[in-house]
Amino acid sequence: MNVDAFDRVTYDAQGLVTAVVQQFDSREVLMVGWMDAEALRRTLTTGRVTFWSRSRQEYWRKGDTSGHIQIVKGARLDCDGDTLLIEVDQVGAACHTGDHTCFDSTDLEPVVGQG
Repeated sequence: MNVDAFDRVTYDAQGLVTAVVQQFDSREVLMVGWMDAEALRRTLTTGRVTFWSRSRQEYWRKGDTSGHIQIVKGARLDCDGDTLLIEVDQVGAACHTGDHTCFDSTDLEPVVGQG
């Protein structure tokens, strides 16, 4: 665990930081979750992704009940220190709905720019 980078994480007023979870080989964005310092420490030291559940107010390790685990393959901090990118090997569905990714459902149908 890179202690210097860990110390650079900027948490919000609730003590949380956004964690974007991405499939390591395809680069597909799977989901977004929240981590506090302890969830991040667990993620960086155990090889499995742990989040802080804002609704249940407790830690949850992805896949402990569903079997759809996230095996850590990499972790990066953005330039501002306020967003994490967690690269994983996703086993099973990433979304609680059973979809592979949480971004499978609604296309906002934006105007596609040229250039």
